[in-house]
Order: sequence, then C-alpha cells, then structure tokens
Amino acid sequence: MKITGTMRALDETRGAVRVEDVYDTDIQDLWTACTTPERLSRWIAEVAGDLREGGTVRAVMTSTWTGPMRIEVCDAPHHLLLTSQPGTDEEAQIEAWLTVEGAGTRLVVEERGLPVGGLHFFGAGWQVHLEDLGRSLASDGPAHVGGWSEQAPAPAWRRRWTELTPAYEDAVVG
Repeated sequence: MKITGTMRALDETRGAVRVEDVYDTDIQDLWTACTTPERLSRWIAEVAGDLREGGTVRAVMTSTWTGPMRIEVCDAPHHLLLTSQPGTDEEAQIEAWLTVEGAGTRLVVEERGLPVGGLHFFGAGWQVHLEDLGRSLASDGPAHVGGWSEQAPAPAWRRRWTELTPAYEDAVVG
C-alpha cells in the first residue's frame, strides 16, 4: 500500500488536498467502510445524524475536528460528496470516488476549500486517515483502540500526523 498525496492552490487563499490508495477489498466492502457509522468509527470518525443524501451529520474525527457535514451526493458504491461546516467561512467539500482496480478497490479522496497556508496539515492528516482505513480493513476492527474525543486526538493518529507533516510542508503546492 502506497498512499499518494498532492496539494494544489485553487486561488490565492483556498486550496485542495488529494490522497488515494488501492485497498485489497471489493468495492462494496470499501463503500460500507466509508459510509456506515459502525465502520467509520473504526478508522476516522464518530458520526450521527441524518444519513441520507441531503441530510446532515455531526462528526468527531480522530484528529479532533468536530462539526456538521451535509451529504450532497451519495451514489453507492462509487461517489460521495460532503460539505463540512456548510454556510460558514470554513466551508469545505470532501469528495470520494471508489473504482474497481484489479482484485481491489481504489479510493480517491479530495478536500477542497482549505486555507492554502495550512494545506500541509490537511495533506498529512488525510494520509493518516487512509493509512488507518487500511489497518482497519486488514484487521476487520478498529485502527484506534484507545479512542479519541473532541479534546484529544487518537494518540497513534497524532504521532503519525506529526511524523508526516514536515514532508507535506516541504512538498510543492501545484
């Protein structure tokens, strides 16, 4: 498993990060891991709310990011589009595409609308999330046994994020 992460400026103040990897599982299993509360809580976030297209959920991510996300598109098992912090100055979009690749499934995640000066933080964060997804799929269980909260990130997530951030900081923003 090799995660590819890129960052690009969309304009002078906002940018995007994109990460992708191929997982050794079928598309339906990966879709379920990315869209059901039980499976999401194994690797990225505790979510609750209106889990349908047009609905809003509240997420507490392993990084401590907490807030609302509106489900804009839910085209199972290929495409998911969420708006985080809808209607605020911090609004961003998170989009995921799943495609069959050989015996596995490719997941591409892009988050747009992020502050250009902080793209490296988000790039490192999304890489850790995808690594956590891989561990969760491989073990069929949680990537973070100790849990996390709005105040405290998952310890292993934080360690890996801290380790990756300098490489993303040194990377070229396209």
